[in-house]
Amino acid sequence: MGVVVVGAGVAGIACAVELTAAGVPVRVLDRGRAVGGRMASRRIKGRPVDLGAAYFTVRDPEFAEVVARWRTAGLARPWTSELVVLDGDGRGRSAGPVRWAAPGGLRTLVSEMASGLDIELDHPVSHVGPGPVVDGEPADVVVLAMPDPQALRLVDPSSEAAAELAGREWRPVIAVAAGWESRQWPALPAAFVNDNPVLSLVADDGDRRGDGAPVLVLHSTAEVARSHDAAPGGAVPAMLDMLRRLLDVGVEPVWTHTRRWRFASPAGKRDRDFHLGDDGTALAGDGWGVSKVETAWRSGTMLGREIARRLG
Repeated sequence: MGVVVVGAGVAGIACAVELTAAGVPVRVLDRGRAVGGRMASRRIKGRPVDLGAAYFTVRDPEFAEVVARWRTAGLARPWTSELVVLDGDGRGRSAGPVRWAAPGGLRTLVSEMASGLDIELDHPVSHVGPGPVVDGEPADVVVLAMPDPQALRLVDPSSEAAAELAGREWRPVIAVAAGWESRQWPALPAAFVNDNPVLSLVADDGDRRGDGAPVLVLHSTAEVARSHDAAPGGAVPAMLDMLRRLLDVGVEPVWTHTRRWRFASPAGKRDRDFHLGDDGTALAGDGWGVSKVETAWRSGTMLGREIARRLG
């Protein structure tokens, strides 16, 4: 029967890549119109803008090989190893690992991985039951590669998977992309915004993309996202006002675009890479470990290998 992967983000696609390499039949289903999940990019005013993950880092040697392939193909580039820190004391610096970006948007990286896979987009899934079955169709294994709250909606409340998924808090974020006629802020790649009631991150998308476009992407705090869940656009004025205070941007943007992420990141971490139950239902994503793009890739990859071992 093969494996059904529900979710075409980096974890689901990485899992499908491993299964395909092992000769295991696999289908990927996703309710969206494109692969990528929270590595989402949208074309706005003729250029891609990253509205989900801001960047990714590389520590795992195997993931480094994948990133090297992306770099050779011109899909990824090292961006910065130092971010600005904005807080009540002013402006500081935060050194760290190299943050990587994608000139064509982070979604292009998932698209590259997905090449040649059997993927059905615009395909919502309603229920994953014992067997396992996906909306009544049997499979050897079903992988739910998505945030816990979304996976919990699909499984039986009494299932082993439900026990793994229940009771974990996830933080929401509202992302606002804003464009100006010209750059209105001091040079920065991106900034962590600490102890702020409105903003958590500001990323210079022109610097990140490498084209110098006067575009910023703002991430809200979880509190702001929760208070504007029903109408995310209502958060834009407060977010732009806080940007003016932090970076002295006195000119209104000529356009804005808003994206709500109800389950942007888990509040805690897990010590396992994935879950593979005796009932054939499996779980993967950046919620397994520390929430990062690399974590999602590793989670899907390790799960794919374990499923192939079990089915072999």
